[in-house]
Amino acid sequence: MNTILYLMRHAESPYIAGMELERGLSPKGQQDAERVRLTLHNKPIDHFYSSPYARAILTIKPLAEERGQDILLIDDLRERTIGDIAGTGFYEAKRLVYQDFTFSFPEGESSETAQKRGIRVVEELLKRHAGKSIAIGTHGDIMTLLLNGYDRHYDFEFWQSTSMPDIYKAEFNGLQLKRVTREWSEHS
Repeated sequence: MNTILYLMRHAESPYIAGMELERGLSPKGQQDAERVRLTLHNKPIDHFYSSPYARAILTIKPLAEERGQDILLIDDLRERTIGDIAGTGFYEAKRLVYQDFTFSFPEGESSETAQKRGIRVVEELLKRHAGKSIAIGTHGDIMTLLLNGYDRHYDFEFWQSTSMPDIYKAEFNGLQLKRVTREWSEHS
């Protein structure tokens, strides 16, 4: 029996410097969190986990509340810290850390380091909840890096193509990724 992970990138959140952990959702993000609930309303989900960042929690909260489920927070699902990118544009900085998985900016985290911590969490959840369905509130980089750990197709271009929010259903047999489908439609 397959184990299903619903990787859910958070909805729109206003950028506030120094407020990575606390910043919530924009009004559009709040509406989209309700659309996330509606999108997955009929899907069986046994467990809810999230990054400790407010925007990730708030994106999956309506769905968890509908199910009467608690959201368990896991620090290693947090977003990658890009670091001090002064003099480098945001997208160029992202391209660089995807181009060379060992590269990091000062005070930042390499793709390799972020991927390893995320994969450890995923593998633990796959073992603990084999045959179940799990919703994971997460972020664009860490979601991309998780998928990339199983299939190199998920790269910088994939990261660029994702929306806020976004939902990818990853089906695993044991620890082996079998199929990924996008569950989010920006027009529904």
